[in-house]
Order: sequence, then structure tokens, then C-alpha cells
Amino acid sequence: MGLLRRIARARLAGRVIRLLRRAGIPGARYHSRAFEIRFTAPGDSEPTIVPLTPLIGRKDLGSFVAGLLRVPAAWTDAAPLLRPVLRGAAPGALLRRPALPFLSEFVVVDQPDTMTYVTPAQSVAWKTDADRIFARARANLTGAVLHGTATGPVTVRFVDDGNAYWTSHLLLPGWLTRLTGQVGGTPVAFAPERGTLLVTAEESPHLVALFAEAEAIFVTSPHPLSPMAYVSDPDGCTVPYTAPPGHRLHQTVRRAERLLAVREYDVQPADPEHPSAPLQLLGSTAEGWRTRALWPKDSPTLLPEADEVQVGDRTVAWPDLLPHLTPAGHTPPRWLATSWPP
Repeated sequence: MGLLRRIARARLAGRVIRLLRRAGIPGARYHSRAFEIRFTAPGDSEPTIVPLTPLIGRKDLGSFVAGLLRVPAAWTDAAPLLRPVLRGAAPGALLRRPALPFLSEFVVVDQPDTMTYVTPAQSVAWKTDADRIFARARANLTGAVLHGTATGPVTVRFVDDGNAYWTSHLLLPGWLTRLTGQVGGTPVAFAPERGTLLVTAEESPHLVALFAEAEAIFVTSPHPLSPMAYVSDPDGCTVPYTAPPGHRLHQTVRRAERLLAVREYDVQPADPEHPSAPLQLLGSTAEGWRTRALWPKDSPTLLPEADEVQVGDRTVAWPDLLPHLTPAGHTPPRWLATSWPP
């Protein structure tokens, strides 16, 4: 990106931030890589995300900012605007429920220029329970329909324009299965970043390459989601794609699973009472991929779930250490390790 473009983008962000401050929002911050502004409105515990691309060239920024601060107070007004989203680790008390390994389902209020996460406090204000909120959000995502039938395995690429919520379609029961005819076989999906969904057939010769492509997007995107592959179970629910020992993709799948774990633990907020042990990815496709947590001996530490734990020059398998640990109630889960067992 050229210098003049970066300066223009920063100036636009600065104008929006100044307008937010005048409106009583002092903590707005510009994230240049994602070209967005985040701020926490009074009474909210989580940030509102403001993509700046739609604001380029707009003359009515004052009116736009005023509209940002109006979240529907009534359930009848909010309900049509709700959308489900898949996300990884997120700080604070958002309305969420587990969806896939290391990923949760959240609900957002989708307005023309902003996306605001729903909190339990808003559920109380709307006098509506969480199950109804999640159900309405999913119902608002009607589910895209692809036409035509593939004559052989193909790859379909869904790239979000900000309104399609493609990766959220994985939350709709049966949706992925319905793509069988369009991809020429059992659908396998990748959601490497929030705005990209890749679907191919399990029988496709491109499946191995898609694992590599998904990983490349995942590690470089400002909004990574998952490098893992997903399929439908017999009930139509999205589940991780598995490859047992001996399968040609066994180590490829293990690497993707562990890459996601390392990333989610890495971005997990620090605990105020105890240090958190880092998680490392070790190995290779030839020798096998594994994760390792590092625990300073006899130092109270929050351990992530790992294949193995290193203490000094000793390495212990996770199942052998787990009985000596105390669950600490984090997301993703951590366990408190206080003293090295004899």
C-alpha cells in the first residue's frame, strides 16, 4: 500500500474517532491493518467494530457516527437484525455457546455500517432468553442455494462482501450437506478467515492443496478463524473432518487442529493471578505433529491442553499429568498446575 493511501486512510479514521469523542466515546482505537475502528459504547462490555471501507468518500460522517450509538432497545426492533457468527477466543462477557473445537457461536446486531456483539445484558433488556436469540439469528440467515450440478469434484469459493456471513452458514443444520451436488461429492469446508469459505468434495484431488491454502490464509489474515476442515455428521451438524492413523491426511489434519489450538491459546487474555504457559507446535508431517506446553517446575502456572508438557529436561504426556491439575475455568480451557507430582 502506498504512503499517500495510508495517510488518507489514517485521516479518515482520525475524523471518525474525533466525532466519536465528541459523542462521549473516549476510547475509540484505529486498527490500520484491518482498516477498522473499535470502541465500547456506554453500558457495553464488548467493542463495536466499524469497518472504514464503506465510509470512504462519505460526506455525512456526523450522522453516521450518531447512528452508531443507537442499538435497538426493543426485541421487536433488534430481532430482524440478528445474525450468528463463528469466532474464536474473545475477551469479556459476550453471549456465546460452544460450536466447534476452539470456536464458539456468537450473535451480532447487523446494521448497515456496523456490527455489534450481543451481550447477556442485552438479553435481559430484551426480556428474551439466549436460546430464542440464537434461534432467531440463525433463522435470519436464510442459507444460500447453489444451482447446477458438478460433473466431477470441484471447489466453490465464497468470499464475503460484508453482508453474506458465509462462514456462519456452517452453523445451519444440513446446509453443508446440500452442497453435495454442487461440489461433486461429500462436501468438505474450510473457514480460514471470517470472510472466506472454501468447499470441495472429499474425493477431490484438490483437498490436500486446500489444507495448505487454508493454512496460508489463516496465518496471514487480520481476522483468522480456523485452518481445520469441516464436514456434516449424520444429523447434518457441522463437525471437524477426521483422518484416522494410516489415512493419507492424518498428519495434515493433526497439524491444522494444533495450529488452531496454538493460535487460540496465544490470543487468550492474561490471567491476573497466575502466569499462563505458552503452547508450542512441534514435529513434522513425517514424524508427527504435536503440541507442547512449558511449565516452570514448582511454579504455579496455568497450562493449556497439550499433547505433552515439558518441565525442565523432563517431558510428560498430558494424560499422565492431568490427574494432578485443577480446572481453572478459562476459554479455551486451562488447568492450574501448582507443584510437580512425585
